[in-house]
Amino acid sequence: MPDVKIIGATGYGGLGMVELLLRHPEFRIAAVAATQDVGKPLSAVWPYLEGYCDLPLHAPDAPDFLAVPADVVVCSTPDGVGMVNAGRELSAGRKFLDFSGDFRFNSEDLYAEYARRLGKDPQHKAPELLPRAVYGLAELHRDELGRADLVGNPGCFAVSCILGLAPAVGDGLVERAGIVCDCKSGISGAGKKPSPSHHYPERYDSMNAYRLSGHQHVMEVERELTNLAGAEIAVAFTPQVVPVCRGILSCLYGRLAPGIDQKRLLSAYREFYAASPFVAVKDAASPVATGDVRESNRCVVTVAADERTGTFRAISHIDNLLKGQAGSAVQNLNLMFGYPETLGLDRPAAHP
Repeated sequence: MPDVKIIGATGYGGLGMVELLLRHPEFRIAAVAATQDVGKPLSAVWPYLEGYCDLPLHAPDAPDFLAVPADVVVCSTPDGVGMVNAGRELSAGRKFLDFSGDFRFNSEDLYAEYARRLGKDPQHKAPELLPRAVYGLAELHRDELGRADLVGNPGCFAVSCILGLAPAVGDGLVERAGIVCDCKSGISGAGKKPSPSHHYPERYDSMNAYRLSGHQHVMEVERELTNLAGAEIAVAFTPQVVPVCRGILSCLYGRLAPGIDQKRLLSAYREFYAASPFVAVKDAASPVATGDVRESNRCVVTVAADERTGTFRAISHIDNLLKGQAGSAVQNLNLMFGYPETLGLDRPAAHP
């Protein structure tokens, strides 16, 4: 039974890991850490966990936390934390999975461009580790994840866009130029840290677009699609926040390639994801909503070929905290340790 240590256990991503691992038949939570509430049980910070996870919170760099034996460390923190912890954990023989952008890119130049988009220090603190990191989107990197000891979990918007576009781009069903990603996320995607713009009176009954000058997740989307197409792909990406708790709805548009109709589009998507248990492909006539993936690790993609206008459409639905974060992380851990990727994750969405 592999032991897991979680850094950043009190945030939404860390909590998602705790919830999933408590139900997992193989992994065991060995220790939890956070920068606040050190010494308190995790269940004192989040009372709904009382009796389920009463482990004390350690400081991430405290000797007592570092001394706890583990097989893998999950770092559910903002950018900049994973890169200063990964080397030490890998040297100790542990695997390392990071939720931030620290290990999503395999070169210093790409990381620097990503960091600049966030206004952060472009200098990576562990550049020697970047070439060994695997991008944690299981549907595209299943084999590499099975051999990986260092994984960069993907961004939530990136998951929805890449899964929604991969078959179309990879099979040449859509023209390479002019792809549009129109994406809406629930407010939990901003994390639990309070801010004026996320204050309830400001957020209720209000929607907005943001980072129109360049969202950081675009880099992941364009890199993965470029790899699939064998030629450079650029997308127009518009992220938006809508007044719901969780969920991402990505409306993805482009020009249909010549001769592509609805039957060909649907067949290609179903064939592409035939071995991907967490991706469901729906015809344009099927009603789908973000509620159909709430609290699940599923991505439901509706595909539609508008032959009248020559427009390609794919509508991707995920739970940003599960398939967009903790669910993908557990799926990756399963593959890293040789378990079926569905283990501990194969359950339906929660309703209502």
